[in-house]
Amino acid sequence: MALEIERRFLIKNDNWKKFITKKIYIEQGYLSNSLEGWITRIRLTSKNSKIALKKHIKGFTNFEYEYSIPRGDAEKIMLNLSSKIKKERFFLEVKKKSWIIDCFKENNYPLEIAEIELSNEEEDLFLPSFISEEITGMTHYSNFSLANNPFSDWKEDFLKTFNSN
Repeated sequence: MALEIERRFLIKNDNWKKFITKKIYIEQGYLSNSLEGWITRIRLTSKNSKIALKKHIKGFTNFEYEYSIPRGDAEKIMLNLSSKIKKERFFLEVKKKSWIIDCFKENNYPLEIAEIELSNEEEDLFLPSFISEEITGMTHYSNFSLANNPFSDWKEDFLKTFNSN
């Protein structure tokens, strides 16, 4: 079984940019229509196309199975999906740990989210200076939710909360 143990955070400044090692552009769409049960996702990057099955287990641990699929198939499926997101993904190396920063585009701009995958839920974690509030488990920040309820539709409430912290 493939387990993903991941924590997610909002970002408070651009200090993360000095740690970039790589960048890719991602477009992904969802075949699922609910956060309940398994979520099925199609993801396109410049180099590959994949289908993934994800299901929340507990805490910040999920099942995640991801498989390569033919590019043409992925593009046809993506054309027929209404729940989609686009983002630039930046890979960072901070104190020998790999971080990911997703900078969302279009209706989810200017949302930026940091992610780190851990070996277990109890792993000690150093939080770099660019990290703000933890959003692990907040489903409205999930990529699936952002595809269905974009940040642009709720960012005024977010900004009031974020600016008061």
